[in-house]
Amino acid sequence: FPLHARITHPLQTPVKPVVWFDEVGKADVDVAGGKGANLGELVRAGLPVPPGFIVTSAAYRAFLDASGLEPEIRALLDAVDGQNPQQLNVASVEIRQLLTAVPTEIAAAVLGAYVHMGGAPVAVRSSATAEDLAEASFAGQQSTFLNVTADRLVDAVRDCWASLFEPQAIAYRHRRGIEHLEVNIAVVVQKMVQSHRSGVAFTVHPVTGDRGSIVIEAVLGLGEAAVSGVVTPDLYVVNKATLAIDERHISHQDRQLVRSETSGPGEETNAWIPVPLPQATSQKLSDAEIAELGGIARRIEEHYGAPQDIEWAEEGGEFFIVQARPVTTV
Repeated sequence: FPLHARITHPLQTPVKPVVWFDEVGKADVDVAGGKGANLGELVRAGLPVPPGFIVTSAAYRAFLDASGLEPEIRALLDAVDGQNPQQLNVASVEIRQLLTAVPTEIAAAVLGAYVHMGGAPVAVRSSATAEDLAEASFAGQQSTFLNVTADRLVDAVRDCWASLFEPQAIAYRHRRGIEHLEVNIAVVVQKMVQSHRSGVAFTVHPVTGDRGSIVIEAVLGLGEAAVSGVVTPDLYVVNKATLAIDERHISHQDRQLVRSETSGPGEETNAWIPVPLPQATSQKLSDAEIAELGGIARRIEEHYGAPQDIEWAEEGGEFFIVQARPVTTV
């Protein structure tokens, strides 16, 4: 990929490239994608979500239309055997190399919203219009870029669009019989939480299926440490009705993952640092914080009326919700 997205030619049809979180809700998946629509819904419900905006699916569609490349992309996809890894890889590379030029109006709108938000580092996350749905889960198939600043923001948005054509995403749509070019993608641009502690919360027990329990996992530092399996998180089982702690399993964490500035999309420089004693063997969240986080998780489930899988982060003593999605499997 070029180091910087080329900004070129005006759009043929006017679109609204950017919407703020509070302008969308759960019914706006077609505009904001699954992730963006859920974040907007959480903001409208008064839940603690870091500020941000969404580069709309209409902007992606306008990007494709302005490029004039859709027939070429369709031809490449039609020639692929969805079960042949080599063909998938070749087609993916060829398509993503085509998607470079970002229309002027879209780039200007994205950078303008970023400046309006304060110009701090942001997380840039893909938000496909078919993800986090009951009948299809696209979670993890598209790109996320962290600690992005103004000089890389347009690149990161463009690379999120292009990640719709990663080999695994093409193969998934092929298996599910989903038309490749009918899936649009939005992009979430959200202020980074430089988390001191982070984790997930499930408003149904993911192993037993008990709907009367909230299960919270917590690590020191960035949540990627737990997702990767390198660090075993603390686990707390909370009574959903009373927010009393029914179980606690404290893990020894001798190192934590922290994030420094990134030099470009996909080039995050995470670093492991030691956790000193006695913090390494201590409970990651206090009992009061566990109850507070359990209460937030319960509010999210009550708002949606269904069990939720929630990602949380803490910075400066304040909890933030960075994602929520329905629990599709137990």
